[in-house]
Amino acid sequence: MSVNASAQQKAAILTEALPYIQRFRGKTIVIKYGGNAMTDEHLKQDFARDVVLMKLVGMNPVVVHGGGPQIGETLTRMGVTSEFIAGMRVTDAQTMQVVEMVLGGQVNKEIVNLINQAGGRAVGLTGKDACLIRARKLLVRDRASANPDDLVDVGQVGEVERIEPDLIHLIAEQDMIPVIAPIGVGPAGETYNINADLVAGKLAETLKAEKFILMTNVAGLLDKSGTLMTGLSPERVEGLIADGTIHGGMLPKIACCLSAVQHGVRTAHIIDGRVEHALLLEVFTDEGVGTLIGGEA
Repeated sequence: MSVNASAQQKAAILTEALPYIQRFRGKTIVIKYGGNAMTDEHLKQDFARDVVLMKLVGMNPVVVHGGGPQIGETLTRMGVTSEFIAGMRVTDAQTMQVVEMVLGGQVNKEIVNLINQAGGRAVGLTGKDACLIRARKLLVRDRASANPDDLVDVGQVGEVERIEPDLIHLIAEQDMIPVIAPIGVGPAGETYNINADLVAGKLAETLKAEKFILMTNVAGLLDKSGTLMTGLSPERVEGLIADGTIHGGMLPKIACCLSAVQHGVRTAHIIDGRVEHALLLEVFTDEGVGTLIGGEA
């Protein structure tokens, strides 16, 4: 009886998912992978299987990952103290070497291996490969300083100037999954450390993705009573920023989502990566597991 019940349950899940599979077949979905989903062993396996399944049913997932905690741990083991200004890690030449080693080597290769072990065919890249991510130096404002309006140089920290998508298209056409570390290259060959959310958002815009999904350690956008909000228009989100409902560390993520849906991405999603199979639940169910912004119903 339990076997039959399990079979019926699986059939119901597949029946519910079928319209979404048909709807998103051939569509590009850019996923920023981070948070607990990137550190919890069980959730890491779930993520890899989810991405492989998306590819198997005809979608084109593109993964961009972060790695701040791993960079911090490596620097600490080396006896290097990290300094942050306006939320950005001050990145001198030594720190940049560590960032490139951890993001482009350790973290990227682990994700590629997880996806391959789950039955997929992943290819690891950094933004330096084929000049995928063209970057320029980012200057920030330190609001905690005596001169908060002055621009501060935080070293080899960059912002996206443009994305060269040919390599991504080529990999997708070969039925493989790109996994991208957020390292960019400057006009003179300089290496830049770039915020992964920003890279993922700009990549989604360039690829005109169907969906831009940010995996986080929160349930999504909450109203002032703590209730999850979804199905939000860009105008509604801007109102929530103006009245202070959206504030603090969520603001940069929301800025990425707004920019994406205003530049050709159909929907942006902030989802709870602490939930098992969060990606599949967001893509293949009506309820989802987070906040959806913009796009058509």
